[in-house]
Amino acid sequence: MTPGLMEVYTRLAQVFGPQHWWPADSPFEMMVGAVLTQNTAWRNVERSVATLKEAGALSPEVVAGLVPEALQDLIRSSGFFRQKSGTLQLLATTIVENCQGEPLQLLAGEWPVVRQRLLALRGIGPETADSMLLYAGHHPIFVIDAYTRRIATRLGWVSGTPSYAQLQKLFMEHLPADVSLFNEYHALLVHLAKEHCLSCKPRCEGCPLLQVCARGQMER
Repeated sequence: MTPGLMEVYTRLAQVFGPQHWWPADSPFEMMVGAVLTQNTAWRNVERSVATLKEAGALSPEVVAGLVPEALQDLIRSSGFFRQKSGTLQLLATTIVENCQGEPLQLLAGEWPVVRQRLLALRGIGPETADSMLLYAGHHPIFVIDAYTRRIATRLGWVSGTPSYAQLQKLFMEHLPADVSLFNEYHALLVHLAKEHCLSCKPRCEGCPLLQVCARGQMER
């Protein structure tokens, strides 16, 4: 039997507790992290963010004004640093020139409009845009990532390779449009994926979802 979305949320919340995600000291730091975390582990992002902080380079004005090579050096630990530096400088320049240097102005408005605004910036795709919308802008939109896709497939919620939009629709049509819920739910799924639902060799023993997981029951 395929578990319901709220049942899964309740099980995870009871075991893992509040996640306090996204870890950032400002909306702009969160947005920078969303760009840097593309195709890399979070520990690498933490190193880059720490380096940016030490250099006093975690404001839109500073990032927009840096020589590209200097920014690339600061974020090198996150990988794809040339591509990501270009995205960060475009994001920062947009905030400085169009939003009086205020990141939250870029995220203000109805979320579908804001989402298109973000997606129009080179280097920002659906997952990155939705992370900014949810965690920095506090818009009720569910973030889909590789962890979410893996868990949804193993629980039997989806089969094959559904698109980003299809998987996102599953969550948003069957859950209340609540920012706090979406925030915690996504963070809990990330925690589960790192703790138990690994890509190659899942650690099913002790998993909070073992009793309701189709893949987990097969592994027993």
